Amino acid sequence: MENREKQRLAFREDGTFTIVQFTDLHWQNGEERDLRTRALMEKVLEAEKPDLIVFTGDLIYSESCAEPLESARQATAAAGASGSPWAAVLGNHDAEAGSGVTREELHRTLMGLPGSLTGDTPGVTGCGNYALEIDGPGGGATLYFLDSGDYSRQPGVPGYSWLARDQAEWYASRSRERARQAGGAAPPALMFFHIPLPEHAEAWEAEGCRGERHEAVCCAGVNGGMFAALLEGGDVSGVFVGHDHINDYVGELHGISLGYGRATGYATYGKEGFPRGARVIRLTEGRRDFDSWLRLEGGEQVRQAPAKRPAAGEKA
Repeated sequence: MENREKQRLAFREDGTFTIVQFTDLHWQNGEERDLRTRALMEKVLEAEKPDLIVFTGDLIYSESCAEPLESARQATAAAGASGSPWAAVLGNHDAEAGSGVTREELHRTLMGLPGSLTGDTPGVTGCGNYALEIDGPGGGATLYFLDSGDYSRQPGVPGYSWLARDQAEWYASRSRERARQAGGAAPPALMFFHIPLPEHAEAWEAEGCRGERHEAVCCAGVNGGMFAALLEGGDVSGVFVGHDHINDYVGELHGISLGYGRATGYATYGKEGFPRGARVIRLTEGRRDFDSWLRLEGGEQVRQAPAKRPAAGEKA
């Protein structure tokens, strides 16, 4: 059985539900840069007052953590103290080989922290494949969370991991069950994980893509077929990832928005003129589409992202 959420999520009386996405904190041991990250998160949460906080991986930089599990507690402390529930998925740096912590240990710790709705579905590849349902009189919505893994485990295939076939099958099964419960089409849904899909690169070329791309899309070299499953499912309108710290664009491909959060952590690489921050996503019950904006470190709210800006030397 899938781990069930500890409290129910619900649309507000005005029909909205707001999510703040933090990504790539790369927290280490509570050093000065980590404290800057916490201060930024606290300011964003105070400004946006979300109904849910989502961490899309690389909460910690495990190789540099003296006590990785304690670092994970510190990294999520601002969320736990905010009063808003939160959920997390793991990234490729959260439990590096030789760091002294496994993905299973770290995920289990995250599940048990105050305010955490982080879940798991035993028997599915990875740690942290789960769904959260948002209640509402109009049928609500669904949030899917997947573990995109870390590095390829296929001999001869270098690079990052890809979402496995059973993860796509798990999503498809949950989507069909939600449709059955609704007596028709499944309620609108979003999906969150860490490593982008190969289709995120295609989304950059899509008409209407907005935001910035300052590095290549660091996806797996193999396409695991998740995007095809999403097209067939028909409920997921947006997929949000992290991993690439200086990308923040959102583009639509075949009716599905593929986008990045805004990198939050200071203890990792960035780019001058590309401030840390968070992505905010607001759902409205009964609508498949959603609103989204950025909240940056100086308090600036970027409601209308610029038309896509290519990295130096690239063509738009």
